[in-house]
Amino acid sequence: MQSSPYRQKGSVLYLVSIVLVAVLGGLLFGYDTAVISGAEKGLQAFFQDADDFNYTNALHGFTTSSALIGCIIGAFLSGVMASRLGRKKTLFVAGILFFLSALGSYYPEFLFFKEGEASLSLLVAFNCYRVLGGIGVGLASAICPMYIAEIAPYKQRGSLVSWNQFAIIFGQLVVYFVNFLIVRSHAADPEVVEWTNEVGWRLMFVSEAVPAGLFALLILLVPETPRYLTLMGRDDEAMKVLSNINGEQEARIILSEIKATVETPKENLLSYGWMVVFIGCMLSVFQQIIGINAVLYFAPRIFESMGVSNNMLFTVIMGVINISFTLVAVFTVDRLGRKPLLITGSIGMAVGALGVALSNVMNLPALIPVISIMLYSACFMFSWGPICWVYIAELFPNTIRSQATAWAVAFQWIFNFIVSSTFVPMYSWSPFFAYALYGVICLIAAVFVWKLVPETKGKTLEDMTALWRARK
Repeated sequence: MQSSPYRQKGSVLYLVSIVLVAVLGGLLFGYDTAVISGAEKGLQAFFQDADDFNYTNALHGFTTSSALIGCIIGAFLSGVMASRLGRKKTLFVAGILFFLSALGSYYPEFLFFKEGEASLSLLVAFNCYRVLGGIGVGLASAICPMYIAEIAPYKQRGSLVSWNQFAIIFGQLVVYFVNFLIVRSHAADPEVVEWTNEVGWRLMFVSEAVPAGLFALLILLVPETPRYLTLMGRDDEAMKVLSNINGEQEARIILSEIKATVETPKENLLSYGWMVVFIGCMLSVFQQIIGINAVLYFAPRIFESMGVSNNMLFTVIMGVINISFTLVAVFTVDRLGRKPLLITGSIGMAVGALGVALSNVMNLPALIPVISIMLYSACFMFSWGPICWVYIAELFPNTIRSQATAWAVAFQWIFNFIVSSTFVPMYSWSPFFAYALYGVICLIAAVFVWKLVPETKGKTLEDMTALWRARK
């Protein structure tokens, strides 16, 4: 009897190794977006010395958030690239962009400018490199959770996709720690501030080149997702990947279910009605307008304004708390479901945000707003942080997933840009208003999830096709 070419029993090690490579994209996502938190003050001081223009607070706000322009571009491109190149090749492109951005942000003078001489042209070049990295972030943010969801068995899908958020927060924690060590390396130098303004911020940016290069190499070793392979009519390849993960018997069942939902490889974005796209986009919008990235990007500055002496150390502590609470979602999302975590987290964030707001008008001890802001951040980490990505990865039917995900992630980055670029002037005008606004939005988000968002726990990706056909 001829033996089957497919694996009879699935391999957990094979699945875990694939997911670990994919979540490196999430780590780079977090690393790239948070590296600015340690570098922004040195960057500001560097460009304030320019002779040919005035580096205003408005320009600094744009510079610190310019990567988000690239994120928006990358998110919109992700749909086309994921459909034409595939999920794997798109992630490889993202890795290359991360690598080039890290080198360019470190040395924006490359070829065209005099080293160490700030100018308007150099600022433009620097922002172009940051936008390039942002395109990589936009691609990775859309494709990494999609890749994991299309690979993972449905019973572990929520947990495995949540590891991507863990990697994002871990990337932020790593870069907080790297930034801290870079500054600490010259702590005994009486001219440490001058060194940070000239050299330190450059080292912070170039440190990303190491994980970026590793990701670009490792992504070449993982397979394409079985859903994409089936969409392209490459059933044998899809069957091989599925059997390696699930075993041959289960793989044949999954493949038949996938094929039943992809009779047409690509459908119109609104083929299943407008509500599915609306809910996906609004989940992304709420994830941003609750204000979390205003805290993540400007954490050192916020702690300094609260009277905390060692603001970089407290930023690292907040990173440890964030990563710990992300694990709550990883280990509970497939047992408790998506909606309970989102609603609970929204309420906890509202309490934390309103606590910070009241502290600014009641002149409370610095410990109160510090605890409140950490509560706010921790609640995000077990709810909107990972669960929004889980929903985006699994909410849409197979034939519109790449298109719908691109729109949802693009909305996320558009509102990320709005929040991060408006936070500093809003916070400077009234800290109470800034955090009270975020607190109210958190409560609105809880109601939105309760009333409109379907629970997807225990459903296969193919079940979502039936769900939205029934709601159409």
